Amino acid sequence: TEGYKSVARQLKEKFGFKKVAITLRTSINANRNLWQALLYCDDKDFAFSKQYDMQIVDRVGGGDSFGGGLIHSQLKGMNTQDSINWAVAASCLKHSIIGDYNMVSEDEVNKLAGGDGSGRIQR
Repeated sequence: TEGYKSVARQLKEKFGFKKVAITLRTSINANRNLWQALLYCDDKDFAFSKQYDMQIVDRVGGGDSFGGGLIHSQLKGMNTQDSINWAVAASCLKHSIIGDYNMVSEDEVNKLAGGDGSGRIQR
């Protein structure tokens, strides 16, 4: 974890970013990944998200969903921990849908980010 924090710190210092987000994917196999991320604001304000063990239906759009989820959570005024958890949950749910854009609702992301680890999508 210190290595990722160090990379985020260096990116922030070199390019003047206010915040740095890094996604952390561990491939178990082609269809199963561990998915997590880091949001770094400074040495006192950083957080690692929950880690999800997910079965992948379609990876296309997962990064966009993460970015969109992060922007959404920041605009909603979430703190660093809640924000990175929300972004990763949005991305994790996108990986369960065929197609290149996220079809889940804000409520579905709230449920997963808030601790409902079932991953069940309510339609």
